[in-house]
Amino acid sequence: MSTAPEGATPGFLVWRLSMKWRVAVDRAVAPLGLTHAQYSLVASLYGMQRAGERPSQRRLADRTGLEPLYVSKLARALESSGLVERTRDPRDPRAMQLALTEEGRERTRQAIEVIHGLLEQLLAPLGGLGGARTQEFTRELTTLLDVPLDPTNENLKEQS
Repeated sequence: MSTAPEGATPGFLVWRLSMKWRVAVDRAVAPLGLTHAQYSLVASLYGMQRAGERPSQRRLADRTGLEPLYVSKLARALESSGLVERTRDPRDPRAMQLALTEEGRERTRQAIEVIHGLLEQLLAPLGGLGGARTQEFTRELTTLLDVPLDPTNENLKEQS
């Protein structure tokens, strides 16, 4: 039985699913000393480092969808806990480059494994991570993420 109210809008369902996911990830990575936001940062950084990149905080903000100021705050906290190294970008002294420490890489590998299992649970009704419905769902989510949203848009004001 669904926990979504009858007649729920797509916006409400996206909100509920995102909150369900956020809470589940927070609980899953807490034993590793991470929050969901920190996990998003270190997992993205892990992937970027594996691709040979040492991203700036700004580039990581763009990748994660987090605000640059929040990424800076998270990176400082992760640096204090020994998981991330922040250094000045030699090409732009105003920018900070980020890299996972050895401990950060290990903790991130553990967290990715935990979240992979959680993702399998979430996507089981769609056939799991490799299922055709999951692939279509991923394409649909990507389509929605690519739509620019401007809350100051005049069309939105006219509808109010």
